[in-house]
Amino acid sequence: MSPLPFIFSLRPLDPTARPLIPSLSLSLPSQPTHSPRRKFNDGFPNLFVRDATRIRNRHVAFLASFQSPASIFEQLSIIYQLPRMFVGSFTLVLPYFPTGTAERVEAEGDVATAVTLARILSNIPLSRGGPTSVVIFDIHALQERFYFGDTVLPLFESGIPLLRARLAALPDRDQVTIAYPDEGAWKRFHYQFGDYPEIICTKVRDGAKRIVRLKEGAPRGRHVVIVDDLVQSGGTLLECGKLLALTGASAVSAYATHGVFPQRSFEKFTAPSSSGRVGSAGSASAGATGGPGEPSPSGASDAASTAAALAAAAAPFFKYFWISDSCPETAAAVRGVKPFEVLSLADAIAATLRI
Repeated sequence: MSPLPFIFSLRPLDPTARPLIPSLSLSLPSQPTHSPRRKFNDGFPNLFVRDATRIRNRHVAFLASFQSPASIFEQLSIIYQLPRMFVGSFTLVLPYFPTGTAERVEAEGDVATAVTLARILSNIPLSRGGPTSVVIFDIHALQERFYFGDTVLPLFESGIPLLRARLAALPDRDQVTIAYPDEGAWKRFHYQFGDYPEIICTKVRDGAKRIVRLKEGAPRGRHVVIVDDLVQSGGTLLECGKLLALTGASAVSAYATHGVFPQRSFEKFTAPSSSGRVGSAGSASAGATGGPGEPSPSGASDAASTAAALAAAAAPFFKYFWISDSCPETAAAVRGVKPFEVLSLADAIAATLRI
């Protein structure tokens, strides 16, 4: 068997698949990316696997994107078919596992859809070479590995090495401190940042609202990079950024492997004023607080100053916002738009496909 796998993807010339290997094969009829995919009159997809005879005895991979629920059925149809085409082995690369945040049941009646999706993937047919390998990046909760059955081999990778490489290239790399928006993110990633100073925030409830507070760490004078596995609306990251500004951070950036951003919620981070320098919010915070976690010494007048500083910090001010291309629709929308930078998973994916 050839060491180079055939790569299939939903979209022709998928930007993540294209640089993986020289031999690129597509799972749907070749069309310009702006053309609609072929469908029957009732709206269901009319699918065709190109090179069906050429993939026999070959290593085959499918690069999937489940960011849009509407595309999952047609991708699963191809995913279930490929192992039955007498391929030597089959690997499913699913960078973003979209139901990962629905991993537990808190009340009778809750449906843990993370389990549902894991069961669906666990029923991918065996190929000639055995069970399917399923590659996922930064799944929301590590215990979700136990949701998969024994008929697939899940491999859990991380986008954090991409971030570490980018941080090492920053001109102020010696001033970088890593922050976590909650204890869950700290548990998930702190072991990968043992050589960086760290800050841990925590979320507390105040009635119907969630308030982000500083649990430990010293932001003052540091370029603080908030790290999490995914971002949806971005509300928590914004609140965490405001808090870091008020406690003296010189600059604030963020990283999330999966930039989901439903309904273009990334736009709240793209205001023209985004510079990354805390500016007036940072200056106000220096007078409003004696330091991280310390009460204001001046009473009501400083409370007003703090309120003004919060208002100033409400505008987007992130210096950088790094995401991977695990959610291709978002990556395409924010590529080249400050403060966003898209870090490619292509090399990491290619490494998992080498046999």
